[in-house]
Amino acid sequence: MSEPSQPGAPPPGPSEPPFQPFVPASESPPEFTWPTIVTGVVLGIVFGASSLYLVLKVGLTVSASVPIAVLSITLFRAFSKAFGVRKTTILENNIVQTTGSAGESIAFGVGVTMPALLLLGFEMDPVRVMTVSVLGAVLGILMMIPLRRAFIVKQHGKLIYPEGTACAEVLIAGEKGGATAKMVFVGFGVALVHKFLTAAAKLWAGEPAAKLYATNAATGAKTGLKGGQVSGELSPELLGVGFLIGPRVASLMMAGAVLSYFVLGPLIATFGEQLSDPVAPADWAAGKPRDAKNPGLIRNMDPDALRANYLRYIGAGAVAAGGIISMCRALPLIAGSVIGGLRDLRATRVAGGAPSSVRTEHDMPITVVIYGSLILVLVLAAVPQLGLGFTPFGLLGAALILLFGFLFVTVSSRLTGEVGSSSNPISGMTIATLLLVCLIFLVLGRIDPNTAWLTALMVAAVVCIASSNGGTTSQDLKTGYLVGATPSKQQWAILIGSVVSALVIGLTMLALNSAQTHYTMQGISKTAVLTVPRDAPKEKPGKPYNRNQEKTNDTPGWEADTREYHIVHVRAGEHPDLKPGRYLVDDAGKPVYRTDMPIAREEKKMDNNEDAPPAFVAPQPGLFANIIKGILGGTLEWALVIAGALIAIALELCGVAALPVAVGMYLALASSTPIFIGGMARLLADKLRGRPKNEAESETSPGVLLASGYIAGGTLCGLIIAFFVFLPDGFNHFINLGLHLFGEINEKTGKPEWKPDDVEWAKVVAVGMFAALAALLLWVGSRKGPDVEGGSPAQEGERPTM
Repeated sequence: MSEPSQPGAPPPGPSEPPFQPFVPASESPPEFTWPTIVTGVVLGIVFGASSLYLVLKVGLTVSASVPIAVLSITLFRAFSKAFGVRKTTILENNIVQTTGSAGESIAFGVGVTMPALLLLGFEMDPVRVMTVSVLGAVLGILMMIPLRRAFIVKQHGKLIYPEGTACAEVLIAGEKGGATAKMVFVGFGVALVHKFLTAAAKLWAGEPAAKLYATNAATGAKTGLKGGQVSGELSPELLGVGFLIGPRVASLMMAGAVLSYFVLGPLIATFGEQLSDPVAPADWAAGKPRDAKNPGLIRNMDPDALRANYLRYIGAGAVAAGGIISMCRALPLIAGSVIGGLRDLRATRVAGGAPSSVRTEHDMPITVVIYGSLILVLVLAAVPQLGLGFTPFGLLGAALILLFGFLFVTVSSRLTGEVGSSSNPISGMTIATLLLVCLIFLVLGRIDPNTAWLTALMVAAVVCIASSNGGTTSQDLKTGYLVGATPSKQQWAILIGSVVSALVIGLTMLALNSAQTHYTMQGISKTAVLTVPRDAPKEKPGKPYNRNQEKTNDTPGWEADTREYHIVHVRAGEHPDLKPGRYLVDDAGKPVYRTDMPIAREEKKMDNNEDAPPAFVAPQPGLFANIIKGILGGTLEWALVIAGALIAIALELCGVAALPVAVGMYLALASSTPIFIGGMARLLADKLRGRPKNEAESETSPGVLLASGYIAGGTLCGLIIAFFVFLPDGFNHFINLGLHLFGEINEKTGKPEWKPDDVEWAKVVAVGMFAALAALLLWVGSRKGPDVEGGSPAQEGERPTM
């Protein structure tokens, strides 16, 4: 096998030989085999599910290609030694990472768009979620088939595709005997144990917090930094994310959190302390006296309530402006990408003639793109859950999906080649799609919440997933180009991986939402009555926290309510006595339960006074829902959103990238704190270890692999624990070791209770255990990894997909 040309070198001149991949085109080693496809699918499901959990928590993901490549090399190497079978080829390992890499990119698109359905008053229907996931993933691949020759081949040396180049170098190192996944497995095990002992066994606090002010119990007066709070979700997965994205982005995110929690929040609390009426968008808390103790007043809000009522709108405006600015900055590149891509496509078609007989130039036929696109349009229109149909309006929506899909897949591929898929502003492209679609609908007079809102979101969701997967496909094809893979086999591999991952990720999304949802009577007016549509679906309230309506004594029961209720959605402003949300209503139209969902968590406590399940606080779903409601419904909190947008503009004028700061402004401080600590650990580790020679050495360093293990172990354990709610109550009680060891009897209920987040020594232990995780990461990260030759200089760290 010949050595590859330098990936970062300029394109060959007239007298220079053409690029030669690692595996020459004249050789045909095993490549597309069933063990590699199965392994890639399994790893894609694992990393896709963990990425979904991560994006729901903090709104970002990190590239999975390099960890999957390292795992593939290690697993097949061990299998070969154990059973005496032949070693896998570099092309087989490339097929594994190609098949598996789709999971992460699809998870991002699904995780940031599908929860917006709930915020707009629609059901997260299984057919709707999985259809959008699959069609978006397939669209991204189809659009990249004709773009491969234009971007990957003709632009070689100009478009670097950093993650794709690094992955190729890792595969080449593995072929030469380097690259090991030992640290990935170590990190996975350590994170799994830590997460279980924290979230399931509850031996110490999971999210310690301390307010930076004191409240006088008698007068309610506050002294100190009013509205200020320090907190941290001390989890291994967020620590790992911070290490991977590096100190620069981690610091910018922390700066946004500091601005929200230590500047804006305290200012709102200080200026609003003397007010005797709520300030919009907050309102009088439903079902409670409108007096000085009403939670709707700023004086009675804790830092989390200030964030829910005010700071998240400011953060959403900053995220929107940051995304739009990143798109505007790339407009010359976008225009050049589209024009150049079309020009190269035409030149390729004219000069190409008959299909090439060279193995490394075999693409899937262009007829697959044409017929595949037509089938996509038909499916989009035919599936009733998507709200399109074969009406002129529905066909317009399908046409917009194809138009914006091709446009933004082209943009995504080009930007990925320039700055990498982890820095690709997918959220900005989705914002641009939503704005354009909503404005088109507004001009056409189509603003009905039941049709136009759903159609706008479906168009944006498919385009978002397609753009995300298109960027990842570009990286995979670049890796294949460097190692000498067959493009058509790679395209089939990522198509298989995408379809399977999309189905599993869609199901995981639905299961997570169901597991983290609880049903509450808090804030429901006793006099409210709703109109129940004839076709309203029915649902039983989830177990195990449902009040037994038949009991009338002083101690209410908590047995499961087995009756079925009608599902009725209430949008903002539709009912004066009810919050916007999803209600379970009896036959007489009386609301009995409100569905408190993780993506729009309202209550910290359930009706039985236990902590509500963890919330998902990713900024993008709320932002996308606000754009649709603001343009088509006229209900956007413009003052706060514009204030956030102006903050983003001010940051850009100061030369600071606004988008990561904006994400930090939107996220809870608890999420940004461990990411920041991880970024600082990366900074120290790099100083102690010395700057890596190239991207591949950076990506395979022991610290990066350990951090990848932290992410995989922590997120997968979090997923498993989330599904424990479906198991019998006795099981969850049994594994709650903290309750057995440290629980105290509650005088009111007569039952033992254990809330580690409220116990000081449990907070100290949590900080100590997290410090041990960070110390291990710092120690391992300061060690040198395998020496990998070639490649471009290493960058600081992977910036997250936002």
